[in-house]
Amino acid sequence: MLTAGDEYPIHQTPEPVAFSGSDRNFYDRYFYNGYSSDGSVFFAAAMGVYPHLNIIDGSVSVLHDGKQSSVFFSRPLNMERMDTYIGGMSVEVLEPLKRIRLKLEETEGIALDVEFTGRAFPVEEPRFTRRQGPRMLMDLTRMTQNGHWSGKLRIDGKEIEVDPASWSGTRDRSWGVRPIGAQDAQPLIPPLEPQFYWIWTPTNFANQALYFHVNDDGAGEAWNKRAVLAADGAKHGEHLHLDDAQMDMTYAPGTRRMAKARLNMKDSEGNPHTVDFEPIGTFLMRGIGYGHEKFKHGMSHGDQLVVEREDMDPNAPWNIPENLHIQAIVRAHHEGPGGQSSDGIGAFEQLFMGPHAPSGFKSMLDGAGE
Repeated sequence: MLTAGDEYPIHQTPEPVAFSGSDRNFYDRYFYNGYSSDGSVFFAAAMGVYPHLNIIDGSVSVLHDGKQSSVFFSRPLNMERMDTYIGGMSVEVLEPLKRIRLKLEETEGIALDVEFTGRAFPVEEPRFTRRQGPRMLMDLTRMTQNGHWSGKLRIDGKEIEVDPASWSGTRDRSWGVRPIGAQDAQPLIPPLEPQFYWIWTPTNFANQALYFHVNDDGAGEAWNKRAVLAADGAKHGEHLHLDDAQMDMTYAPGTRRMAKARLNMKDSEGNPHTVDFEPIGTFLMRGIGYGHEKFKHGMSHGDQLVVEREDMDPNAPWNIPENLHIQAIVRAHHEGPGGQSSDGIGAFEQLFMGPHAPSGFKSMLDGAGE
């Protein structure tokens, strides 16, 4: 089937762009977050294309005044991957790898029209490849970019100015294979206990951005990790890659939520760098579909556009599985060589499920110290 995408030199296989190999779990996704400099307002959005499920879905969620409010969208893709809109939500690439427009026409009391401008060339993270026994769980590439936002958002009649002098955030693009849509009806043999330990900390400082992530196995061994500092205006190949990155976590007693954390790293000359993180708010990632019971990414909602609002309590119990995946809004302090230091703000994403020996986690949902 030929589609608009076939007009562009973006083919990756001998087939038309409508097809993406043979894995039904192939996806192609946009993610965004943005926050005011004091952390009092935070929004996030996601839009995913699932070519072999013939579905496109998306969501926008705003955290403000102690409440998190989301609007979810889903519709048939009609095999047209270039149509990046769902109802009143749309994504427009203004300048590849640099500027993006994210728009939500007022829907169920939520609206935004904002533009993202990257601070430096995006960071390409190492390819994520992870099997669960014999079954491929993840095989994907992701790029991440910190930047500034401009525009406006509106929540239940209150309009909020998004000023690039005081609003920053992160966007990412990922594509490949990960679990989407309905669960596989055939269980693994032998069955395996779910395990996933994930930290991602895109952070904005005055003149540079930090990118750190790690995936650990149950023994605490990292199977994917990277630490990067990118100065404003850094071009491709000009990022500062850091070595020996280690995140020292302190959990709130009896939970799996970060109470404070310190990231220790070294640059290529052996100079130490530390970043301290302190949480000031909690954003539930189910508010943009991650692990959501009904609006999980790639789920079928029939052959028509579906739109639904949901309000959430960001302080809901941590040990409900769909509340495990969060982004903590954090204040951050960086100490570099020569006494250089700076303060910043960012997101500390975490998903801690199953055993993790360094944390003392032994089962699916035991908390720190239990």
